[in-house]
Amino acid sequence: MSELHRFILEGMPVRGMLVRLTGDWQEVLRRRAASDTHPLPVRSLLGQMAAAGVLMQASIRFNGALVLQVFGDGPVKLAVAEVQPDLAFRVTGTVVGDVPADAQLAAMLNVHGGGRCAITLDPKEKRPGQQPYQGVVPLHGDRREPLQQLSQVLEHYMLQSEQLDTRLVLAANDEVAAGLLIQRMPTAGAGNLAGQRNEDEIGINEDFNRIALLAATLTQAELLALDAETVLHRLFWEESLRRFEPQQGESAPRFACNCSRERVGRMLLGLGADEVHGIVAEQGRVEIGCEFCGVKYHFDAVDVGGLFTPVGTQAPGSAAIN
Repeated sequence: MSELHRFILEGMPVRGMLVRLTGDWQEVLRRRAASDTHPLPVRSLLGQMAAAGVLMQASIRFNGALVLQVFGDGPVKLAVAEVQPDLAFRVTGTVVGDVPADAQLAAMLNVHGGGRCAITLDPKEKRPGQQPYQGVVPLHGDRREPLQQLSQVLEHYMLQSEQLDTRLVLAANDEVAAGLLIQRMPTAGAGNLAGQRNEDEIGINEDFNRIALLAATLTQAELLALDAETVLHRLFWEESLRRFEPQQGESAPRFACNCSRERVGRMLLGLGADEVHGIVAEQGRVEIGCEFCGVKYHFDAVDVGGLFTPVGTQAPGSAAIN
């Protein structure tokens, strides 16, 4: 079962979360394998993005979609993780070249320095004229050194964009996608509400630095193999750790895709009748596959005819996609 654990360090401005995606992550890979199997480094990257997206969404509790993207100039053109407020997640990637078996982030996305990471917050209920918020950072550090791990990129993003000290450990294989997040909170209790970020504490808070060093001793192999209880005990057995009720079962992070035949139909309407009829004439039908879950939607000549026929002129018993 997938699960999310929250905790704080008593008496310190430090909070943490640990996520483990198991059956849901395996379902993602099973669905993708039916149409396109990504190389192992890409599968690992997508799993780490899913875990990171869940941790970030859970930390801000945003009423809308959080979309994490990395894109660049390497053999991986794009990788995307989307997480909804209820922690439903989905991921996809586009590979355009050969990915070495031992490829790290720079070799996949930042070969010539053009790689970027973007985080978009898309509200569910937008005010008139409101646009999604997006922050973008390059895939290199302050000294322009290429960053080799997604965790390093996201730590850099949180520091640059949110002025928050963050430590992340991420790992994924074909069985588990997991992540540990440690974050410094504003030292003043009202700081969050007042929008104060306590910039003067960045990098120098002794409590956070000590807890972050402990978290950094966790290896990717340990994060994948050990359960949450064991991980937290090994790391923080000397600390006063207050844990909250874990999110498991119905409240746990889970894989879900909101694609549908109706959405695909609306997309085809946007292409126009000539374009879609032309595809049917050439191929016998239109086939559209969801990049996130692998489900394929088929529209034959009858389906397409109904799609582009006004409702008032359809024959009795026919149906249109609204």
